Amino acid sequence: MEHEILLSADTPCDIGSELTERYQVSLFPLHVILEGRQYTDGLDITPNDLYNAWYERKALPKTAAINPEEYASYFRPFVEQGFQVIHISLGSGLSSSYQNAKIAADDLKDVYVVDSRNLSTGFGHLVCEAGERIKAGMPVEQIVEEVEALVPRVSASFVLDTLEFLHASGRCSTLAHIGANLMNLKPCIQVQVPAGGSMAVGKKYAGKLPRVLKKYVQDMIGGRNDLLLDRIFITDSGIDPAIEQEIRALVLSLQPFKEVHITHASCTISAHCGPNTLGILFITK
Repeated sequence: MEHEILLSADTPCDIGSELTERYQVSLFPLHVILEGRQYTDGLDITPNDLYNAWYERKALPKTAAINPEEYASYFRPFVEQGFQVIHISLGSGLSSSYQNAKIAADDLKDVYVVDSRNLSTGFGHLVCEAGERIKAGMPVEQIVEEVEALVPRVSASFVLDTLEFLHASGRCSTLAHIGANLMNLKPCIQVQVPAGGSMAVGKKYAGKLPRVLKKYVQDMIGGRNDLLLDRIFITDSGIDPAIEQEIRALVLSLQPFKEVHITHASCTISAHCGPNTLGILFITK
């Protein structure tokens, strides 16, 4: 008997409602803890709630790991209904989500967990690629193999408007925080796929945000011939919509992407990057 495949992902894939519906993705929400209360990312808390708590009370959110039992309780009903489940997780270098989902899957049949080694729409690309292959009728093992082969080819980066949140969360040294603020620098943070999705500082830009973002986009995709042009994500953590549209127009002037998706970062991502962060995320050939 041929099993139907169900596509699943952790909420920080950030692909937005249109693509979630297109690929019929079941999203597993991660937990956010703010001022002693636990929230469900994407359901009962927003990034603006996090920003306001920090600016008004210096309250910093934390993300709580999903334990194997929670993942097992989530996967089990799908398996009992006869589905084969492909679950794409937040990168193992950033969270225990992959490890715990894998533990849960090992006790169940027909659950395949993919370590994206990425964050936000960096692994959102992998979700979409899995969705395309499911629609094409590929068998589950082939889909998993092909999606895992794409993992090293995903380029994920973003420019921070402020280091305040990254510093407060312990992911940025005090020296770098002070130096960037004094010099009005806006660093490009790059995801290190070989390290499971951990982050490193790339080029540092100086100047006002709109000009910086345009220079960043030109640096990332201008003049390249190694890009997979099916789609690109422009993902931000709450920025002026006019800037989003300017970046979209610039992207299309530099490369003929078939689809350009503007999406917004989940609380899990926004808690660390802060407001006015923007990145472009794509796949190379």
